[in-house]
Amino acid sequence: MAAFFITPTLVIDSGEIEMTGIRSQGAGGQNVNKVASAVHLRFDIRASSLPEAIKMRLLTLRDQRLTEDGVLVLKAQEFRSLEKNREAALERLAAIIRAAVVSRKPRRPSQPTLAARQRRRETKVRRSRLKTLRRKPE
Repeated sequence: MAAFFITPTLVIDSGEIEMTGIRSQGAGGQNVNKVASAVHLRFDIRASSLPEAIKMRLLTLRDQRLTEDGVLVLKAQEFRSLEKNREAALERLAAIIRAAVVSRKPRRPSQPTLAARQRRRETKVRRSRLKTLRRKPE
């Protein structure tokens, strides 16, 4: 089987990707009802040969193209040719996987600066004085 390169080091076997030719939607012409030029791409993330970390990132995506079974379904119908739509679907799949390859660095919570803490205290003191002046005299 042929291989599909996502990154120079990450390769997917083309047998893991299922592509089906379907009829394209929308206005067409004489060929619209006869030729299957759109492509339905199905990629089962759980059954793929991707590393576990990337699988987990892909499965946690909040994407409507991802089914509950962990299958990513893409539809490509921008072009009139089946071959160009195949290439577009594969490129979209590669872009989704490439985005999952990059891990986000953990966020380190920041702390307020010394000057900000002093300003906050001064504001509290000013507000407190104002409120004590509003009280009835004893």
